[in-house]
Amino acid sequence: MQDYSDVPLTAISLDAIRARAALLAPHVRETPSIALDSPALTPLLGGGALFLKLECLQKTGTFKARGAMSVALSLPEDRRAAGLTAVSAGNHAIATAWAARHIGAPAKVVMMSSANPFRVARARAYGAEVVLVDGVVEAFAEAERLSRDEGLTFVHPYEGPFTTLGAAGVGLEFMTQVTGLDAVIVSVGGGGLISGVAAAVKQINPACKVYAVEPEGANSLGQSLSSGAPVKLDAVRTIADSLGAPGCLPFSFRVNQAYVDEAVSLSDDQICGGVVICQEEAKLAVEPAAGAAMAAALGPLRSRLQGKRVGVLMCGANIDAGGYGAILERGRDPALALLAP
Repeated sequence: MQDYSDVPLTAISLDAIRARAALLAPHVRETPSIALDSPALTPLLGGGALFLKLECLQKTGTFKARGAMSVALSLPEDRRAAGLTAVSAGNHAIATAWAARHIGAPAKVVMMSSANPFRVARARAYGAEVVLVDGVVEAFAEAERLSRDEGLTFVHPYEGPFTTLGAAGVGLEFMTQVTGLDAVIVSVGGGGLISGVAAAVKQINPACKVYAVEPEGANSLGQSLSSGAPVKLDAVRTIADSLGAPGCLPFSFRVNQAYVDEAVSLSDDQICGGVVICQEEAKLAVEPAAGAAMAAALGPLRSRLQGKRVGVLMCGANIDAGGYGAILERGRDPALALLAP
């Protein structure tokens, strides 16, 4: 894996974010932001309002398309021709497969054998060869072998300046589309998405709070911010598989340390409850990672958001019908708890 320890935070300046967004504009979708008008939620906000950034409508179904395409476009022609590889439980593999096809490059992505079959099939549908392995350690080892032996460029799921710059387009759009935001809530796996969003938000409006949301069983960013250095988890346990990164890495951590105000964590039941609320109040069928952001706004962050204009990032919607139904069933009672006055 490439070392980004010497890359300064000035590489993620607002000018750099805007330039990267312009480069990506022909390739990715500018997703809409909407005000959530809900009779169930409005009384809970103390005169405030929720605005949803619908990155779940992005190409490939998640924000990951931005980072993968940003990395792909940074490569010289000979590196593009050699192809791309990635490690992922699903969304990043899909995005890398899509980016490779978009630039006319081959892709060989490494996925865990426990990955959702729907996501494996989607990566293959975008033209990637999928290599299935038993665990995260084995997956990264195989991706390193593919880079070394076959010359494929490794597209990291959350580390590096081009990944952060790609994700920053989400924050740039959000701040442009919705004026006067007091806070933005972002779900976190490895920290690549929030690093970009937070860098854009804070450089546009330093007074706007940026809150990170993690599962209790995968809270590496919260632990890292508390300790002042990247933390690697001994184990990951969460229903939100796209938030199950094994730990933080130096570059994205430095960005998050500079720009993220606070990290909060949720139980898996609360995350499922957030998915139910997205379905019933916003009419959005989203994956657990997006439900987590909604649950945080109504759960641990509610008291701090009273009377505020709050942006909630709907980061993705790659979920199959069967899994979605099970999450809705599990989340019914937790949703009622989140909606209680």
